[in-house]
Amino acid sequence: MHSLTDATLSRRALLAGLASLGALTLAGCSTTGSVRSAAAPTEPLRRTVPPDVLAMYSARPEEEYPVPAADVSNLDPIYWRQEVDNPTGEPAGSVVVDTANRFLYWTMPNGRAMRYGVGIGRAGFEWGGRAHIAYKRKWPIWTPPSEMVDRQPELEMYRHGQPPGLLNALGARALYIHQGNRDTIYRVHGTMDVATIGKAVSSGCVRLIFQDVMDLYERVPNGSPIVVLQSQAPEVIV
Repeated sequence: MHSLTDATLSRRALLAGLASLGALTLAGCSTTGSVRSAAAPTEPLRRTVPPDVLAMYSARPEEEYPVPAADVSNLDPIYWRQEVDNPTGEPAGSVVVDTANRFLYWTMPNGRAMRYGVGIGRAGFEWGGRAHIAYKRKWPIWTPPSEMVDRQPELEMYRHGQPPGLLNALGARALYIHQGNRDTIYRVHGTMDVATIGKAVSSGCVRLIFQDVMDLYERVPNGSPIVVLQSQAPEVIV
């Protein structure tokens, strides 16, 4: 049975709900609350989005929890999904996260790669190194680590798992990162909050727009290597 956050809610209501949950700092992969200055906010630049990009980020009503279209008109076009030359030096069949530039690459044959814009871990929560994608889940349950629940008592309701759905901390898809037989606790997962793409906002996980993580999920087999490259990040939200 679907929750009330399914198709019965408007896209505006969903985004409002997402903002409310984000204020609670729900997930190990969640966004921190942002501190805004008293100055009048600057209206974000809205771009004309080409039809092919609109199609990539269109609604997915066939999903178990119907996914609304992602508004990418405020997102820098460099973070729109696109096929590019492979700049990583990694062989085909690898996931490479370039944290400095906020890109995730899926490397392909013939020197090509699919590039996605991502949000990454904020200062103090970065993770880097070589590992592998142990397994993947559609509409996963998110279970916060016990130490996180201890730090944030409001998460007690999720100690045994947050149900799947549009507002779940891991979103529509999750790829689980292991080193050897050890779960790193870090994930590649989905977010409905397009504004966090290109920023350092999470507690260490790598987040993609729902439509992008669903595309990545179909490309990446279990066991695929992942390389997370850490270097100085240009912007951090605190």
